[in-house]
Amino acid sequence: MSANTKKIVIVAVVALVLFFLISRPTQSAEVVRSALGWLRDGAEAIVTFVRSLFS
Repeated sequence: MSANTKKIVIVAVVALVLFFLISRPTQSAEVVRSALGWLRDGAEAIVTFVRSLFS
């Protein structure tokens, strides 16, 4: 992918994210909450796995 194409894609993605944040803030917040929940669950699973290895 060329540098110009990469810049265009990045600008388009940022514009799309901003559009959804401005036009649908409640739904956007719920998506972020869900993503953070998945990350938290994943981190807890990794911690549990590591604790199980060393206990």
